Amino acid sequence: MKHILQKLVLSLALATASTLAAAELEITGNDTMRFNVTELETTVGEETTVTFKNVGTLPKAAMGHNFVVLKPGTDLASFGNAAIAAAGNDYIPTEETFAQQVIAHTKVLGPGESDSVSFTIAEPGEYPFICSFPGHWAIMKGVLQVK
Repeated sequence: MKHILQKLVLSLALATASTLAAAELEITGNDTMRFNVTELETTVGEETTVTFKNVGTLPKAAMGHNFVVLKPGTDLASFGNAAIAAAGNDYIPTEETFAQQVIAHTKVLGPGESDSVSFTIAEPGEYPFICSFPGHWAIMKGVLQVK
């Protein structure tokens, strides 16, 4: 009986640990304005860490990239256009209307650089992600599936 209880306690501890484990995701961006994946997945309530790397070789001023997770329903064109004026803020608009749409973002990266960002999403859904460097959002985008 003692061994059965020990196994049960161990099983519960392992199940709890796996439930609380954080998601570790990786994504890259390149000189052709492409992410290496257009879909990522995480779980509601799970701390998610995304590590983003610019694998390109062109200078940051010409081909910098960031990774920005936005709320579902965000108007990507409006957000991308507002980002153009936010160079001093890693192309993340500071106007309240747009700032409220941002869930998480990395800094703008030059060639060979990487950055990580951690966040937790409380609601299931499809969360768009983009690069907000001027003009990139139209091509450099994907969806974070939160289940």
